[in-house]
Amino acid sequence: MSRQLREPAPADMQNRLIIPAMLLDQPINEGKDMSALKNGPWRLPQTSTPSKGSNTVIVGHRFTYSNPHGAFYHLDKVRAGDEIGIYWQNKKYLYRVAKSEVVPANRISVEAPTGKAQLTLYTCAPLWWPKDRLVVTAVLEDKQ
Repeated sequence: MSRQLREPAPADMQNRLIIPAMLLDQPINEGKDMSALKNGPWRLPQTSTPSKGSNTVIVGHRFTYSNPHGAFYHLDKVRAGDEIGIYWQNKKYLYRVAKSEVVPANRISVEAPTGKAQLTLYTCAPLWWPKDRLVVTAVLEDKQ
């Protein structure tokens, strides 16, 4: 499978997250509470959207006991310089990873609004003892 950002079929363009470095291509789930997270990557409702700029925050499980390989299982493979694509309301947003870091679980500042368009992805860390959060931050490079 290619590690380049692919163009989805027109029917698939609605709200998708594509991370070539971890071979992820999944719908972005919307919902008012964490129950939406069980279906895959979930955009936190109190955060921005790609179309509005600021900080779009998407979270995902690395594992659950019923699904040992969650959507963000391989988020630790994403490195600075990698591309991340979001298809949001039939537009493509291309982000470039700026950093990946592990922070304490109570550092909610990663969800704060930003002055520039940014994408923040996070999940639990380490993999089998989720006491912290693995956070990937990417900046908007292009939108079409």
